[in-house]
Amino acid sequence: MSALLYDSAHWLGRDLRGNPGKWASRLVFLLGPWVCLWMVEILNENDVFEDLAPWQVLMNMIFYYSLFTALRLVLGRNRRAAALGAALSFLFGLVNHYVLRFRGRILFPADITGWRTAANVAGGFDYSADVYITQAAILLTAYLALVLYCAPQKRRAKLPALACVALWGTMACYCYAFFCTGMLPALDIYTQQWVTQRNGFLLNFSIALRYSSVDKPEDYSKELVLELMEEYPGVPADPENKPVNIVVIMNESFGDLTIFDRLNPSEDPNPFLHSLKENTIKGWMYSSVTGGGTATIEFEYLTGFTSLFQPPHTVAYQLYVEEGMPSLAALAGSQGYTTTAFHPYKSSGWNRVLAYQYLDFDRQMYQEDVPNPYIIRSYISDKSDYEMIYKSTESEDATFFFNVTMQNHSGYAQGWRNLPRHIELPGNLKAADRTAEQFLDLMKESDLALEELIGYYSQCGEPTLVVFFGDHQPPLTNAFYEELYGKKLSERTTEEVMRQYAVPFFIWANYDIQEREDVVISPNFLGVLTAQAAGLPLTGYMEFLSELYEVMPAITPVGFATAGGEFLSKSELSQEQKEWLRKYEVLNYCGMVDLFDEARPMFCVD
Repeated sequence: MSALLYDSAHWLGRDLRGNPGKWASRLVFLLGPWVCLWMVEILNENDVFEDLAPWQVLMNMIFYYSLFTALRLVLGRNRRAAALGAALSFLFGLVNHYVLRFRGRILFPADITGWRTAANVAGGFDYSADVYITQAAILLTAYLALVLYCAPQKRRAKLPALACVALWGTMACYCYAFFCTGMLPALDIYTQQWVTQRNGFLLNFSIALRYSSVDKPEDYSKELVLELMEEYPGVPADPENKPVNIVVIMNESFGDLTIFDRLNPSEDPNPFLHSLKENTIKGWMYSSVTGGGTATIEFEYLTGFTSLFQPPHTVAYQLYVEEGMPSLAALAGSQGYTTTAFHPYKSSGWNRVLAYQYLDFDRQMYQEDVPNPYIIRSYISDKSDYEMIYKSTESEDATFFFNVTMQNHSGYAQGWRNLPRHIELPGNLKAADRTAEQFLDLMKESDLALEELIGYYSQCGEPTLVVFFGDHQPPLTNAFYEELYGKKLSERTTEEVMRQYAVPFFIWANYDIQEREDVVISPNFLGVLTAQAAGLPLTGYMEFLSELYEVMPAITPVGFATAGGEFLSKSELSQEQKEWLRKYEVLNYCGMVDLFDEARPMFCVD
């Protein structure tokens, strides 16, 4: 053995002296994955030496070395494989950095399938280089210079067939264990949602890919669903409370940031919203997303299903909506309403055309249907948007109108076309995000348009119910939110985290309804509250949701609000609360994935 080791060392030393260029090339190649990790985590706004645990570094490095190894096996040359691996890593890191900058979270697999939506609004963002891009570009340039300095290979270097098979086999086995087995759940490894950078970009993206399908609940069975059907037969309609028009407005990025005591704007951005009390149910809706993800809240509101039971940051409109899926639009249609979905922007966003069709809307309208709109910045204003609602309710006998506005869409560095400057922020907030004042002035314009809307229907002779809510808070910088909290985002309690997910909502009628304030709710319950306020029938599933609401009025992927006013993480729920959540998961899975014929009456009204 000693002789073998001596001979091997002797041969290695001789080869090093005789072929220094070849060994330098190998060393630079092996260094590449470490450079890529460092470079990508700079773009991910992480300090790779402090923010990642050793196991996170290891699992990230396995993927980087797999990438470099695969490129080396395909290309047969160290320099080409190293250069291409570094360039690809930088490209994905840069895309992730822009998503993080604009959305406050990192890139997820669902964002790839939603590229058309991203392309639609890409022109409204600021792509200028910042310190992270500059540092990563310097690191990339230095590494590529090192790669080019290495002597090029004269011909393609082939590894022995056995070594190739072993390398491909090892990578395939690891990927199978990672993506297709219970290895990650057993290790308690999931995607990060509060501070999404924490796993490292490549690892978190891969984990999200692993959880890209809806898992069947462990105790799911048709028999259990049928038992719940008997317990929740549904609630008949209340014709006496049925309005002629139901107008639902989900206002893009409408966030009332006065929920944060440290905001201190020069004036109230939403004075009319705050004054609204007569014939009004109002409060806070705890969204499942923040900074982006409009389609997720649309889906939750219209169906009563929750993204809590879906893989993180997947988009149901793209992956899970199927023909005949139960929805509030289908329910309203069964009661004689003409159902319309209107979004004053491009129809290509979030697969809406097909999704709205499957959710049983009679008609769809988009930006091309708005004649001579008034534009604020780059988007159709709330004022012009609401004028389309007036026309629809004037022309139809009974209307269910679902509207997703566009005026307040990020980013907030688009210029001030038709947007007056009114609101100023304290210096520390202005320094943390120079675009935040534009967002607040957009809120003021939305408030003015909302005042016109309520004024119009106050004078309308037809009984009209208006449901209004934001989809999520705006994608302002993490530094801005840290100023609002007065602490690092990673130090927040569950209640404080959920504050960044809170948006205002109200239900108003131009006739007498019971008034309520400080109501807490989440979008999956708001559709049921809408149906109850409008006197619509409740399906058995909606009746279950109405009872679940009395126990946990807000259910989101980041936390739960209880009937007692507590804000809890999933691990802090009581056994009774967990049992309610288990039933919810069973019915959620049945209605969204496995709607078998016998269960259909629980979810649909014929």
